[in-house]
Amino acid sequence: MNGPEITFEVAPELRLFVSHGRRRGRTAVTTDGSSTLGHLVESLGVPLTEVGHLLVDGLTVPASHVPRTGEHVEVCAVRRPQQIPGAPLRFLLDVHLGTLARRLRLLGVDAAYESEDIGDPALAALSARQRRVMLSRDRGLLRRREIWAGAYVYSDKPDEQLRDVLGRFAPALAPWTRCTACNGELTEADKESVISRLEQGTQAGYDVFAQCTACGRVYWRGAHHARLEAIVTDAVREFGGTGRQTPAG
Repeated sequence: MNGPEITFEVAPELRLFVSHGRRRGRTAVTTDGSSTLGHLVESLGVPLTEVGHLLVDGLTVPASHVPRTGEHVEVCAVRRPQQIPGAPLRFLLDVHLGTLARRLRLLGVDAAYESEDIGDPALAALSARQRRVMLSRDRGLLRRREIWAGAYVYSDKPDEQLRDVLGRFAPALAPWTRCTACNGELTEADKESVISRLEQGTQAGYDVFAQCTACGRVYWRGAHHARLEAIVTDAVREFGGTGRQTPAG
């Protein structure tokens, strides 16, 4: 670049995205004189999905602003909880976030998940078509313009990922109401209606069941229930929740 020189500073929460030399506060950047501020921010490594607002000399400007010589740019992080206007809050997760998808579903959050790598263009198109917030650790995917809305998942640890998403978007929680396998809704089921799907030991040992209205999977309070209950209890304690309680197997 050989154009106007500006100074550039990112919020502490966003410094992991930029080079080490730009993590200590205000640094100089030479622009090409024609690129927008949004393009510049992304070229320096910060996905626009993570930007709350942009300040130039203390005043809020749009991402379409073209920086001029001497301006000081501040890149502010998204304010939490983040509001996503225009559609019910629903998520789409990429192939690397399967555990997070299942935990969100466990809490009753609508979380579509692609278990196979269908490619960034297809994921972005699906986000736009279904108006789902794209969750990913892939910055390249989050830069695609087709995405309806998106968010970077900051940790690679499922417990921290769940807290990150719940803290950022504050979705309504309704534990035990959604199928962890397919994201369908659960309904109470009497034992007689599902007994043909159960192994003999389960038939003898359990009497309370739920069934997915989409894929037919049957749930009960099985061997893994205590571990799942701990996840639910911690999430509801910290982030709140509503909805009926149903079994999980």
